[in-house]
This record gives sequence, structure tokens and C-alpha cells, in this order.
Amino acid sequence: MEGGSNANLQLQQLPLATAAVSVQPHTEPFSYKENLIGALLAIFGHLVSSIALNLQKYSHIRLAGSKDPRAYFQTKTWWGGFLLLLLGELAVFSSYAFAPLSLIVPLSAVSVIASAIIGIIFIKEKWKPKEFLRRYLLSFVGCGLAVVGTYLLVTFGPNSHEKMTAENITRHLVSWPFLLYMLVEIIVFCLLLYFYKEKNANYIVIILLLVALLGSMTVVTVKAVAGMLVVSMRGDLQLDSPIFYIMVVCMVATAIYQATFLAQASQLYDSAQIASMGYILSTAAAISAGATFYLDFMGEDVLHICMFALGCLIAFLGVFLITRNRKKPVPFEPYISMDAMPGMQNMHDKGIAVQPDLKASFSYGALENNDNMPEIYSPATLPIVQEQHGPRGVPAPPYRVLEHSKKE
Repeated sequence: MEGGSNANLQLQQLPLATAAVSVQPHTEPFSYKENLIGALLAIFGHLVSSIALNLQKYSHIRLAGSKDPRAYFQTKTWWGGFLLLLLGELAVFSSYAFAPLSLIVPLSAVSVIASAIIGIIFIKEKWKPKEFLRRYLLSFVGCGLAVVGTYLLVTFGPNSHEKMTAENITRHLVSWPFLLYMLVEIIVFCLLLYFYKEKNANYIVIILLLVALLGSMTVVTVKAVAGMLVVSMRGDLQLDSPIFYIMVVCMVATAIYQATFLAQASQLYDSAQIASMGYILSTAAAISAGATFYLDFMGEDVLHICMFALGCLIAFLGVFLITRNRKKPVPFEPYISMDAMPGMQNMHDKGIAVQPDLKASFSYGALENNDNMPEIYSPATLPIVQEQHGPRGVPAPPYRVLEHSKKE
């Protein structure tokens, strides 16, 4: 009897255990709630950060002619933008603790959309309706595509949720998929760094690939740190584990080097190119890192993965169209270049002077002395005679041109 009752008890418990194991992450309503919280925090953070950066930029523009280079520290606009920037970055940081990494990273397109809308609203020039529509048509299309892509990302994003404990992070850190991914990333990073430093290959793709590879590790560590902080706030302390401080050090180091390469790229290339290409490369690298380290797409069906990829592509296209419509700064070029002097080699045409030689003809912009040149090469004078009134009702010409001769 006791054996039969134990067998019956085991049979009754077996379906419950099987059901608990077979539950898919995307069937839990709470996981959808966490995804929504994380997505809203990320959207709010990127929106506030974009407003903050534009406020600080407005403060710098207003004080552009000031003698004091730090005069913006005394303005309320700059400090208001600084506080908003801290609030936005805190919201983005918190969003990593709720939603998967592959969902949060592409939502940075919100900052590009917000910057484009703010630029159109606060533009100072007045345009006619047709000119305004023609000028900002690409921006409108890009914003629409970016919004559609963001909607697809939030709707079909990965729904895998895991408790960010020190034990789980350590297990992911020493897993074979991530170790293989890290080996490939280190090799690619070293090759790119060699071409960039030793071969002087200052191509924008190489610099932004370095930024993207560093950024993928930054977001992985940010999610680990944010998740462990949230778990600690809920009562399960994780701050006494060494893995937490390892992740903090990696997060700070990769963020600093990432900012260094971005600063170097901004000195060589236009900000619009950096914004569009940097967003595409960084998002692709971060999604790959999240899928390898946190297994974001584990248990997701093919339809959700394809729709998520489609949302990424649409968002990429939208950001590209928005940044492509930005004005490119036109550098000042003098009317007469110093390397265009007669008899000197020109760096633009590899030795062929732009202006003709003065020994053959008179040319404007010459820097040679013309006193000893023949008279036939000297410019003609046009003496002006005072206006003389003729008969009543017939005005005389206001001036007459005298013939130039050697007697004169």
C-alpha cells in the first residue's frame, strides 16, 4: 500500500513538474510587462537625452562670441540640459534590467527621431510650404520608417527573462558560445586596430567597427550591472560577489575607449555619417553579443525572429534617411589660393598652375610687380568726365570713354 501510494504521489507530481519545465518565456504575461517597462524606460531615456543635448547645444550657440570659454556654466539652460541628460541616461541604464539586451539597444533610434523633429520645429529660416516639404521630405519619410521599425522591435522583440544573479552571469561568462564569440571579436578588433594605428587606415568603417565592438561589450556589462543592482534592491544581495566589480571595471573601461574612438571619428568625418553608420554597426554588434551571452532568442519562433529582423532593417533605413538630409558644413575657401601663384606647383592639379604666367598676359590676382612691363600689357584707364547738360530736354551722356593712346 505504501509503495502504491508513493507511486501515485509521484505520478501526480510528474505532470506539474513537466508543465513547469515546458513553460516558454513568451507565454508568461509578466514577461510582456517587463518588456514593456524596459522599452518605455529606454524610449523615455533617449527622448530626454536628445532634448538635453539640444538644450546644451543651444546654450553653446548663444555664447559662441563670449570671451569666457566657460560662460555656459553660468546659464540655467546648460545646467537644465545637464540634469535632463543625467535623468535620461539613468532611465536607459535602468531599462537594461527589465528587458532583453537585443530589444533595448535598437531603441536608440528614438534619439535620432527626436533630434530631427526638434531641428525642424526650432529651425530659424522661413520657407514656403513647397520648399519646406521638398527640403524635409527625406526627414519625414525617415521618421516614419524609424517609428514603424521601433513598433516592430517592441512588438516582436525577444522575450527571454533571466534573474541577473552572480551565479547566472558567471555561467554565461564561461559558456562555450560566448568564449568563441569573444575569441573572434578579439581577433577582429586587433586586426582593425593594427590597420588603424600602423597602416594609417583612417576609414570611417574601421573606426566605427572598433566603436561597435567595444560598445557590444559595454552593453553586455551594463545589463549585468543593472540587473544585479535591481536583484539586490529586491532583497537578494549580489554586490558581495567579485563578478559584479569585474563587470563594473569592464563597463567603465570599454565606455572610455569607445568615447575615445568616437572623438577621433568626429574629427575626421561628418557627424551625420557617424550617426547613421555608427547606429547600424553598433546595433548589429550589440544584438549579436546579447544573443550569444544572454541567449536572448532562445525559445523564440522563426516568425518573431524574422519580424524583429525586419524591424531592425526598417529602423536602419529610417535613421539613414534622417541623417542623410542634414546640412554638411561648407569650409571657407579664399578666392585666391596661396598655392595658385604663378610659377608654383598646385597641390590640386599636381603641378599645373591655375593662373597663367604673367610673362605672357595680364591676369587678375597677380602678385608680381607690373611697373616694368610693356604698355600693351597694362590695363586700360577709363577716365570719367563730369556730367554735362545739353539742350533743354536732351540730356548728355553721364560719362564718355576716352580712347587710350600712347600720347595720353
